[in-house]
Amino acid sequence: MKDLRNYSLLSHNTFGMDVHAKRFVEYESEEELCAFLRQKNTPLPLLPVGSGSNLLFLDDFSGTVLHSAIQGIRVVRENEEEVEVCVGSGVVWDEFVAYAVSHGWYGAENLSLIPGEVGASAVQNIGAYGVEVKDLITKVDTLCIATGEHRRFSNAECRYAYRQSVFKREMKGCYIVTKVFFRLSKKPVWHLDYGNIRAELEKAHEELTLETLRAVIIRIRKAKLPDPVEVGNAGSFFMNPVIPLAQYEALCVSYPDMPHYPAGEGKVKVPAGWLIDRCGWKGKKRGKVGVHDKQALVLVNLGGATGEEVRRLAEDVADSVKEKFGIVIVPEVNYI
Repeated sequence: MKDLRNYSLLSHNTFGMDVHAKRFVEYESEEELCAFLRQKNTPLPLLPVGSGSNLLFLDDFSGTVLHSAIQGIRVVRENEEEVEVCVGSGVVWDEFVAYAVSHGWYGAENLSLIPGEVGASAVQNIGAYGVEVKDLITKVDTLCIATGEHRRFSNAECRYAYRQSVFKREMKGCYIVTKVFFRLSKKPVWHLDYGNIRAELEKAHEELTLETLRAVIIRIRKAKLPDPVEVGNAGSFFMNPVIPLAQYEALCVSYPDMPHYPAGEGKVKVPAGWLIDRCGWKGKKRGKVGVHDKQALVLVNLGGATGEEVRRLAEDVADSVKEKFGIVIVPEVNYI
């Protein structure tokens, strides 16, 4: 177990904020995490992080940052139609997707190249191109921060919603994810009708396989999203707003090209990137921060920016969307 003081979090947040944690602890097993939680001299609060792909640090962190190094991908149940696997929370998400594809397991391929680690996927309910991880998760193993006791959450108990879970709402700060169980199909299950997937597949002129679909998803993401190694960012900064169908239809009178996706119960989901783009933000720079020139949903650190500078830009972007469309967009990124 690593246990460090005044630790730089530069490698644990994709925005590239060079802030420090008073204490940084990295554990390789549930036993190590349990032993740590029993300690009495730990600087509070506790903050579990993965690669920090969904965090914006506004300043140094005065508490203890916890990072999982729990590895392993293990088959726990299998038949002719599906397989259930247990994955350590410290496994890099895209490495798990690559593993699933290489074994011919369907379900996770549309989530290729999403940054972060497996533990965070279960907290955030990550999603892309018509797929959400909640549809793959069967259960989540955790440790209670207050007691160090093990608790297994069923999918239903996780109370998943769009980019939400019980771990982000009612039980935020109460549990740390240690392992996640996924059910994947051994038979083809394709999700091809979101965005420009089909068009890109046609360009590839290849047989539709898990490998070709994963390659297409990666190509689409790389074309739209900047590499955090080169330009600090957290991917999609805002969640796509879900609005009443009646509001959408009213807006279509003035904006007939406004895209949308069904969201159930008389509601539709509108791409936040489209709204931000129509407000004229795409490619705009403001000092050391800006809006990505290929995807307006992405805010970027152009070099040496502070978290406060990013937050102010985000607030101005959201204000302009509300003023123009009457739609509130909410950050997907967590401010720390």
